[in-house]
Amino acid sequence: MAMMIFGLLIGIVVGGVLAYFYAINSTKSKVQKMIEDAQSEASSIVKTAREEEKKAQERSESLVKQAQEQVSSMIAETSKELKSRREQLDKLEQRLSQREQQLDRRMDSIEAKEKRAEQKLQLAEEKLKSAESFEQEAVKKLQEIANMTTDEAKQFLFSRLEEELKEEFGEKIRTFEENFKEEADKKASELIVSAMQRLTTEKPEDPVISVVELPSEEIKGRIIGREGRNIRTFERITGVDLIIDDTPEVVVVSSFDPIRREIARRTLEKLIIDGRIQPARIEEIFAKEKDAIEQEIVEAGDKAVRDLGIREMNADLKHIVGQLKFRTSYGQNVLSHSVEVGFLAGMLASELHLDTQLAKRAGLLHDIGKALDHSIEGSHALIGADVARKYRENPVVVNAIASHHNEVPQESMYAVITQIADAISASRPGARRENYAAYIKRVQQLEEIAKEFDGVESAFAVQAGREIRVIVHPEVIGDNEAFALARDIAKKIEEELIYPGQIKVTVVRETRVAEYAK
Repeated sequence: MAMMIFGLLIGIVVGGVLAYFYAINSTKSKVQKMIEDAQSEASSIVKTAREEEKKAQERSESLVKQAQEQVSSMIAETSKELKSRREQLDKLEQRLSQREQQLDRRMDSIEAKEKRAEQKLQLAEEKLKSAESFEQEAVKKLQEIANMTTDEAKQFLFSRLEEELKEEFGEKIRTFEENFKEEADKKASELIVSAMQRLTTEKPEDPVISVVELPSEEIKGRIIGREGRNIRTFERITGVDLIIDDTPEVVVVSSFDPIRREIARRTLEKLIIDGRIQPARIEEIFAKEKDAIEQEIVEAGDKAVRDLGIREMNADLKHIVGQLKFRTSYGQNVLSHSVEVGFLAGMLASELHLDTQLAKRAGLLHDIGKALDHSIEGSHALIGADVARKYRENPVVVNAIASHHNEVPQESMYAVITQIADAISASRPGARRENYAAYIKRVQQLEEIAKEFDGVESAFAVQAGREIRVIVHPEVIGDNEAFALARDIAKKIEEELIYPGQIKVTVVRETRVAEYAK
């Protein structure tokens, strides 16, 4: 048994040794194989590296070649540019050389001119000295001949110079005025004619009649009443004066208030038609006519605003506009005139591309002060401006009202348009009339104003006082001075007279020579 166990142990040991050697041999073969694989892979890597190195060398050679070509190209371009720069520098040097030569020639010319100028200056100084000595001798001779002192001679020369300057100034004024008037008249005529052609209105007539015709002389006694009872009641209620004189079949109603006068006139006419002239009846008819006139005023104001197409006007202001229906100026109804001015102002504003609404408001309201000037002291233009300002009218409209008679400066084109439209409406044929006494007085004042100026021989008002012709002494007033004289006369007429439309001033200067053959 022991032998078996020993043999088994020996067998185990021998098997282990054999297994160990087998394992060692097997490991060696694996290691050998790994070494061979590594050597093969290393050979492949070396081969690849050599190929890459070859390719890199080829690329570097190609890049070097390209760089050499670029450098050669840049060198060629640089050389070409340097050559061009050298050529430009050569040309600049040539130009500078030519300039230097020109400057040298100019310097020589300037030096020559300076020498000639010095010579001329010396010659001028010599002539000046001789002229001064000649002047002194001439002054002495003039004093001896004319017996004039130096101050008198200066005064004489100054007066001559003043006359020459005045003549030259007159000539320049005449030229300027001719050019300016030609252009201004042409443009203004186009605008005004265009506006007037678009407006057709009836001739305004005076609706306010202060004279009441009676059917017979007996009515005068009934109007006066027993012990003057009826006439006193009539004057107290109506607020007017009733004038009953020797004029046959006529009674005159007198009042500064045109509305009161119209109410009184209508009341008296109704009383005459009714035949019952007594205090109670006077009060009854007066109340009815007063209401009727009030209604007419409201309707007239509304109609004027509506006809002009004006929007949003204060009711109290429209009421004042309606009162103008019973107010006249030089025989022209003020409301009709104001509506006409509104239309003209709107047309002129349209031609000038301005606000037609604003222009129409200014035109309609420009004479609104005439509805109140009988009760408020002052100019109707300024009164009207205050009223418009009170009712918060546009400041442009307020200025147009205040300045349409040049009482305040005009601040906008609307003020100028309003003044022009007012002049057109007032001065067109048949628009206005004035009484004979006022006409004669205005004509006399025109002639007197013109005769106040020096050099005026005579003056005549012609064309119903719309032109003043001034005859001057030709030896005192020259052609150019005549322009200044006409302007001065026109300015003085504007300052001192009140008149409708415009007045033309014509200065006539002529020299007449007569000789007789015997």
